Parts: sequence; structure tokens; C-alpha cells
Amino acid sequence: MRVLVSGGAGYIGSHTVLKLVAAGHDVVVVDDFSNSKPTVVGRLEALSGVHVPVHAIDLTDVEKTNQLFEHEQIDAVVHFAGFKAVGESVTRPLAYYRNNLDSTLALLEAMTRHGVHRLVFSSSATVYGEHAPVPYREDYEHLSSSSPYGQTKVMIERIMTDVAAASDGLKVALLRYFNPVGAHPSGQIGEDPQGIPNNLMPFLAQVAVGKRERLTVFGDDYPTADGTCERDYLHVEDLADGHVAALEHLDAMTDDVRAFNLGTGTGTSVLAMLHAFERAVGRELAYVVGPRRAGDLPAFWADPTRAHVELGWRATRTVDDMCADTWRWQSANPQGFPDA
Repeated sequence: MRVLVSGGAGYIGSHTVLKLVAAGHDVVVVDDFSNSKPTVVGRLEALSGVHVPVHAIDLTDVEKTNQLFEHEQIDAVVHFAGFKAVGESVTRPLAYYRNNLDSTLALLEAMTRHGVHRLVFSSSATVYGEHAPVPYREDYEHLSSSSPYGQTKVMIERIMTDVAAASDGLKVALLRYFNPVGAHPSGQIGEDPQGIPNNLMPFLAQVAVGKRERLTVFGDDYPTADGTCERDYLHVEDLADGHVAALEHLDAMTDDVRAFNLGTGTGTSVLAMLHAFERAVGRELAYVVGPRRAGDLPAFWADPTRAHVELGWRATRTVDDMCADTWRWQSANPQGFPDA
């Protein structure tokens, strides 16, 4: 298939581009580079050995999005593009609703106009909210989120469900995943957050490389094995494999829309991840314990059974793999991707 990957220069998008090419698909990337760098594309081409066409446009521009579909013959879309920082979404809710919803609406309108009937949406486990029973399962109906970012994911899932119900043949896979970490084994692409990282693994990596003084662990008195929060960390390579598996399953889906959890099915604590990263680096890393962070739940993880059964997908990489690959990327690229 000729696959349009929106946000294809971003962290998860870039890894998925390589997996799609390896699986024999032609890939076209669209990215406005508001949260990524154009130099990513050169590395994707070097790693894949193929030219990757790139359209540097903002998907909220309806006319340019439609022109993109007129210019390229697209068979399917994998949709990553969107603002994604939970904390920032609380302080800039209008920007998040405007960007994430408008870009999706323009994309769906262009797909409808040009007869593109296959869509994989990179959603999030945040749609399960604060009250879903653990482990999270796809049949939980009371989706919600405590952040504007998460609410955009809930809304987009609903929009896509309604559009599919009203359309003739649109198939949508909604992929809900948890904490993507790790990097490509080459060390050439990985997570390159702007400013202070919001997530544990990139922050740890920056402590290890000397960009940050120490890690702050937000609370060690939770009802977990070691008192720190437990999360379902997933290697980005496994996550990218899941997107390819979902794409290739679309034509066989009996439902118009189907949600899939992508996760390991187990929780890993903050301290356990810290110690795993220390093993990868070969030395201890400085950390302090701070107060709990508002809104943090003690523990949650996925039930990935549906993805196992229907997509033939499962996570295969370990926490030690996640840390080793992250450290290979960060130590080779201490400042992230070059600007040019």
C-alpha cells in the first residue's frame, strides 16, 4: 500500500515509517515540524535505503491537506500528527483542541473526498480516564480524560467512529497504548523532546548524559511493590510493529471501527525502570524523592489480549532492551537531532 504517515518525523511516527518500508509499503510523510526536525528524514532514508517523500504542511490547512491527496495516490493513512504534552494542554487548551481536532477533521474530509478507506489512529490509553478497572480493556465504555490532550483523543475516537458509521467502507483501527520508550537499535533515531522532558525515560536519559542533574521521583508511598508508580512501558519498536499489524488487518476487520490495546500487560515501577537504566549505563544515577504529582494513579497497564488474538501482535522487547536502546541513542546524540 501507499501509506500516508501524518507526523511521520516524530518519535513514534519515524519508527513506524521504517517498519512500513521494511514490510514492503510505499510511505509518504506529512509533518509541519512543529515538534520534530527535518534532519530526521535524512536518517530515515539512510536507514531504509529508500527515498521518503515529505510534505511540510500543517494539516489544519484544509486546502493544502486536500491538495496533498490530489498530488499523492494514497491507499491508507496512519495518523500520528498532533500536540501531545499533557501538562501543556492544561495551560493551552484552545491550542490543543484547535490543532488536534482541526487537523483530524481536515484529514478525514480529504480521505472521504478522495476515496481513501483505511485509517490507523494513534490514540492513547489516557482515554480510559481515572476510573476504568485495571487492566484496561477495550470494551470499557465510559471513556474520559482529565487533560485537554486526553480529551482530544476521546473526541477524535468518537469522530472517527461516527464518520465510519456514515461512510461506505471506511475501516478504522484505534490504537491505545501506554508509555512508549526505547529507540531504534541503530541509535540513529529516538525520542528528542523539546525543553524539559515530561516523561520518565527521556528525563533519565538526559540525567545519564549530563543534561539534567538528577531525577525526581514523584512519591514513593503508593500501594505498589516499591511505593512508586507502575506503568506499562512499551518499546517503540514493538509499538511501530503494532501499527503495521493494525494497518494490514484493516481489510479483514468485520467492524468498521475496532480499538486495540498495545502494551506488555505488566506494570514496571519508576524505581525498577531507574535501576534498569543504571544497568544500561553502567553506573548509578542521581535521584531524589519528591511529593506526589497531582493526578498520578498508582498503577495501570493494558490487557493486550485482543491485539494478540486479532492482529497476531505481541510485545517482545524487555525493559532492559528499552533502556539499552535509549542509552545507545542518547549517548550517540546527546543534543538530540541536529537542526540542519
